[in-house]
Amino acid sequence: MSYKSGFIAIIGRPNAGKSTLLNALLNEKIAITTPKPQTTRNNISGILTREDAQFIFTDTPGIHKPKHELGKTLNRNAYTAIAEADVNFWVVDATQSFGSGDEFLLEKIKQSHIPCFLILNKIDLLDKEKLIRTLQQWQERHTFAEIFPVSALQKDNLNDLLEVTKGYLEEGPKFFPDEMVSDHGEQFQIAEIIREKVLYKTNEEVPHSVAVVIERKEETATAVFLQALIVVERTSQKAILIGKQAAMIRSIRLAAQKELKEKFHKKVELELYVRVEKNWRNRSNKLQQFGYLELEDTHEG
Repeated sequence: MSYKSGFIAIIGRPNAGKSTLLNALLNEKIAITTPKPQTTRNNISGILTREDAQFIFTDTPGIHKPKHELGKTLNRNAYTAIAEADVNFWVVDATQSFGSGDEFLLEKIKQSHIPCFLILNKIDLLDKEKLIRTLQQWQERHTFAEIFPVSALQKDNLNDLLEVTKGYLEEGPKFFPDEMVSDHGEQFQIAEIIREKVLYKTNEEVPHSVAVVIERKEETATAVFLQALIVVERTSQKAILIGKQAAMIRSIRLAAQKELKEKFHKKVELELYVRVEKNWRNRSNKLQQFGYLELEDTHEG
């Protein structure tokens, strides 16, 4: 029996459910998910290895109108994934109407000449009539390689999606070892879990200005000791993150500790610090330091 492998980019607008889909396909939490746009900042690969195929999914940042250098970098990361994939999964929130952001992305997909599956997500929120109408509208816009209505949250229709995707992959080797489920290391995953808790706990002013850096990690047979730095852009944001009598930072720390304890299956002690780095999202050296920019990407644009 021949073995198949290939790269699938998961693309779409912010909040369409891309990270939820990745986690559901892998049956494991690889990417953080929150109701806030632009939760995903890095191209995160999740690897699903089966007896007959290896699927390498790349979860990309939501394509959006950038307001700073970080936003431009996130968009560039997503465009690179679109161009380099064997198959593109365009995840669309089926409850939202077609907008200018979709129009822009559709043009990018047409230019790529790579098979594109339209993944109509959140179908559990639509009645049958509305779903049929939505499907017809999308079919009129472009000839997609495949159209799949799914619910990433309920894990509906995902096995069929994998089977059909396999048919589009070339015969080839395994790119990653069987046990590997992500191309991002442990430090990255810890930082993302902490950032997820910040996004959930704070209101509009703070989330997009936050970066998390793991400064120290020590592990014994029974416990993990972590020190992490939370970076914000303004003193007012630091005050919000710490909260009255340090209530907010304590709440973030406890929520992160709880999930990290489940991840490591041992006691976790987490210390959090907050530092202000003015305008870091527009500074290439900071984007590089915080892991959002590769060395060769540090150009103006």
